[in-house]
Amino acid sequence: MAELSRLPVPVADVWEWQYQGACREADPQLFFHPEGERGPARHKRDAAAVAVCAGCPVMQQCREHGLSVREPYGVWGGLTEEDREAMYLAERKERREARKSAQLREAS
Repeated sequence: MAELSRLPVPVADVWEWQYQGACREADPQLFFHPEGERGPARHKRDAAAVAVCAGCPVMQQCREHGLSVREPYGVWGGLTEEDREAMYLAERKERREARKSAQLREAS
């Protein structure tokens, strides 16, 4: 008998949450910056996208997706590209500090 737990789940089960996203009713360009957009224009667009996410019933699933696959572009789950990069940086710093602490404990 086949071991069913090792089989991949149906793709629809993995992505079903996207059908409930508040972003489906919004302009997709709101969530992804045009090339060269900077400064106040980018901040304003990002803020509008984050506001759409704030009332989204699947914001957490979207955020988890954006972080787990390290989406390089766009607003995902209320997090901008810069928000996610700051989180990744903090994660790396935490790991680095944990390694240093472990090395100091081993040395003493």
